[in-house]
Amino acid sequence: MAPAVHHRTATVDGLEVFYREAGDPKTPAVVLLHGFPTSSHMFRLLIPALADRYHVIAPDHIGFGQSAMPAPRDFPYTFDALTDVTSGLLRHLGIDRFAMYVQDYGAPIGWRLALRDPDRITAIITQNGNAYEEGFVKPFWDGLFAYAEAPGPETEASVRGALTPESIRWQYVNGVADPSLVSPDNWVHDQALLDRPGNDEIQLRLFRDYPTNVDLYPQVHRYFRDSRVPLLAVWGANDEIFGPAGAEAFGRDLPDAEIHLIDSGHFALETHLGPITDHIRTFLARTLT
Repeated sequence: MAPAVHHRTATVDGLEVFYREAGDPKTPAVVLLHGFPTSSHMFRLLIPALADRYHVIAPDHIGFGQSAMPAPRDFPYTFDALTDVTSGLLRHLGIDRFAMYVQDYGAPIGWRLALRDPDRITAIITQNGNAYEEGFVKPFWDGLFAYAEAPGPETEASVRGALTPESIRWQYVNGVADPSLVSPDNWVHDQALLDRPGNDEIQLRLFRDYPTNVDLYPQVHRYFRDSRVPLLAVWGANDEIFGPAGAEAFGRDLPDAEIHLIDSGHFALETHLGPITDHIRTFLARTLT
């Protein structure tokens, strides 16, 4: 029988944070950090696949999923602020040390957690969670960086395109050999949450803050070299957001990194849950022993 998955909320700095939790709290912790434009929903099938052996926690970032969505005047929508809340949730849950799975936006949050307290991180799984400039696929990112550098009506139009139903669906099916394997529930769910009044401005604020993540990369690379943290990259090789060069680059600072390129796209769990789970279980069994 699959482990039970609990759907909970906790108050962190006055904000309600939704998270999914499964597994025995006495076992090693694995924290799953989701990307844009989704939520812990992206881990709904992975959580029970790991929870027989690990204590799995998957929060929704503020402004995403079922977590609080305060107005921008009441919360600074930056990656530093999202990290503050994630760190507060882990303290609330008594999670002192943990492995982390990072994807898309989850990566800069995870890197900040590691830089703040390297000894807390036992291992890293990155699934299209970028840490190198080589990972950026230029046609996707040029518009966002132009907007972040000079916000205004001309540059904003292109990034607002990333919030449309067509763009959200594209993130799920682009690079996938058989799109019928990807449930449309994914983009319908994400779009409904993106379309909440005021959420567009939240996403624009995070777009404007994104270059701060790139600024951190030299520190992240130094952390990799100094810590030699065990790292597994399971990467959708056909992703036109974070390309496979971003996965291969981890080997530069972590020569022992385990890197697997998978014939899928940005949300590789949707089509390759089994192989990714197998890689994770083997990797964690080896590194957390």
